[in-house]
Amino acid sequence: MRFSAYYKLPLFIALNLLISPLFAADISVNIDRNPVNLNESFQIIFSATEQPDGDPDFTPLEKDFEILNQSQQQSTQIINLKMTKSMQWVLTVMAKHTGTLMVPAIKFGQDSSQFAALVVNEVEVTARANDDLFLQVEVDKTKPYIQEQVIYTLKLYRKVNISQATLTEPQLPDAVIEKLGEDKSYNSQYQGDSYIVTERKYAIFPQKSETMYIEPLTLTADVIVASQRRYNGFFNRQNTRTQRVSSKAITLKVQAKPAAASGKYWLPAEQVYLEEKWSADTAQIKVGEPITRTLSLLVKGTTQSALPELYVDNMPANLKAYPDQPTLKETAKDNSMIAYREEKIALIPSIAGTYTLPAIEIPWWNTATQTMEVARIAEQTMTAIATSGTNNSLTPTPKTATKVAAPITADKSPTAEKITNPEHKSVWFWLTIFFAGAWLVTLIYFLPRNSKKMQKVTHLAAHEEAGAIDKILKKACQNNAPDQAKEALIQWGREQFSQSSLTKIAEQCAPALQREILVLNGVLYGGKNEEWQGDALWAAFKKNQPKTTKQTIEKEALPSLFKI
Repeated sequence: MRFSAYYKLPLFIALNLLISPLFAADISVNIDRNPVNLNESFQIIFSATEQPDGDPDFTPLEKDFEILNQSQQQSTQIINLKMTKSMQWVLTVMAKHTGTLMVPAIKFGQDSSQFAALVVNEVEVTARANDDLFLQVEVDKTKPYIQEQVIYTLKLYRKVNISQATLTEPQLPDAVIEKLGEDKSYNSQYQGDSYIVTERKYAIFPQKSETMYIEPLTLTADVIVASQRRYNGFFNRQNTRTQRVSSKAITLKVQAKPAAASGKYWLPAEQVYLEEKWSADTAQIKVGEPITRTLSLLVKGTTQSALPELYVDNMPANLKAYPDQPTLKETAKDNSMIAYREEKIALIPSIAGTYTLPAIEIPWWNTATQTMEVARIAEQTMTAIATSGTNNSLTPTPKTATKVAAPITADKSPTAEKITNPEHKSVWFWLTIFFAGAWLVTLIYFLPRNSKKMQKVTHLAAHEEAGAIDKILKKACQNNAPDQAKEALIQWGREQFSQSSLTKIAEQCAPALQREILVLNGVLYGGKNEEWQGDALWAAFKKNQPKTTKQTIEKEALPSLFKI
């Protein structure tokens, strides 16, 4: 007994080691096709008829394969009262390199799958004949100048249906890349075969003069595979295979700007338009009153960041200029980028006379003709005339005396005497007079009181809001804070004129306040480091205030014409 007890435990362990493989789950491995091509997906299917010991760990596959998708399926069948289970783990993968690759054993807890091998072949990238899916890329120029627009066109050719796809974007260091317009689809013939073509365009602006490489684009698509429809399930999904195709690389030899290029700015473009507009006739400008000059620059074949400044601080003496903040826009059309710049400059003559504004010239490089051109606005002549009574607009209009209606008295006209004649008296006539008078008295009693209450509420709210803005502006002017003054004026302009631009607000004000607002605008956006003094603005603002609130209060204090 001691001998058997001594060897009982080791014997039990040995028997378990021998018997355990007999009860391990059998996990087989199948590959849907073999051999396969590089950059084409295929499926590795792990199947088991019994529940494995644990969940699978597919990490060993990542050495040679890229796992694109994975799913698990389970089914149960009963045949001749015998129930059988089937479990599958389906992996959609793509080989990372060519050669004979091994699918390693995958652990399912204590259980393991079988091994499998497959062959991965290289595919010639340039062989496009009879391909069902491929990419083509091209550029409109390979030797552009620095910052010149390059149109990069991508075309996807396909003869197969795609359920979904992803496409990489062109990458190029030291370059600005913008997508142009919307994608276009059309039918085309290529090497004798019909294809559906999807076309996409990009605008590329290289920022350095050197040789640049645009890396190949890659399309990963789920291609629908024609297969026999299966009816052994409730749902029949489309069979797909993942296919990956790449374009060729593009080389750009970017040149420095040519020696013929002149001017302060370098602006390569296809077309350039420069124009000006005036807010009033320049032949007759009043001294001390502003006139707004609007300069517009429209350029095809560049971005808004490349547009030069239009205003130059070279105005003649005694003509003050206050430039507003510029407006910049850009639009991606189907075949080019279009950029737009607008600048508004308020001009105020201080003395009467004739002023000559210098010409404005924008040199630019015509990329179509490879020549230097100049967009130009010719010299402009302005005539300022002195006006008498310039400050009349600042003087408040005198208040007219309010006429109080005379008290109502009895009418002593002959017509009244006829009415009092007993021959014309009637009971119905006097009843009508009585009820009409009663209705009139009631109307007179209630309407003025209700309207007074509404007017008082409206006037008080407007007065309080205006007072708050006044306090903010006053404090900003006392502290010589131009940004705070601008915010207060914009808030005031929204309430008074529904305007949110300092230039537009200035146009609604008296000349004195106009000048001070434009001075503030010039300090904010003129590009000069000037110290702003707010005393003059606050003084002009106080004189510009309307008198409606005060007049309304005075009118409220008048006695009512009718006292009931």
